[in-house]
Amino acid sequence: MDIASPLASPRKPGARKLQILQTLAAMLEDPKAEKVTTAALAARLDVSEAALYRHFASKAQMFEGLIEFIETTVFGLINEISAKETSGLKQARSIIAMLLDFAQTNRGMTRVLIGDALVNENERLQERMNQMFERIESSLKQSYRLAVTERELPESFDPASRASLVVAFVIGRWHRFAKTGFRKAPADGLEAQLPALLA
Repeated sequence: MDIASPLASPRKPGARKLQILQTLAAMLEDPKAEKVTTAALAARLDVSEAALYRHFASKAQMFEGLIEFIETTVFGLINEISAKETSGLKQARSIIAMLLDFAQTNRGMTRVLIGDALVNENERLQERMNQMFERIESSLKQSYRLAVTERELPESFDPASRASLVVAFVIGRWHRFAKTGFRKAPADGLEAQLPALLA
């Protein structure tokens, strides 16, 4: 799941492109990092900036590559959870834990998730992240609706409000993780807090 895993071979098709994204993600893991520039990225890779632009038309396109990785991974895992779990509450629990674990495993991506790395970048990048949050909220809403249908939750339960609350909780945990220099793990104390998020 971690984009920062080593490449098998630099000669594979798309390997250099992936290496650029891996390096960008690694640079975002530095809690004291300033804004990542293409010059700094090129220096880290020991190539010219022109070499970067042979693979990506712009820095925004590089960030889009990271966002695509996040979306593919997160929604792939949500689909797996939904297919495997017949209990709506267990689905919601697993989705919450997965979202927090994703940030823990992919620290550089956390700065993309919270928009920290997207400041002063093309605004469409933040719009795409906002759409992703809406899709996550929709998935959670579906799990809560299933829990109501299966009578795990009362009919008076409001799936939309709870899904919105959970997404706000998760984003808050991502923020705290990034803003503490990745010291406060996103899932700290989760077991004690899950009952409030689920019931």
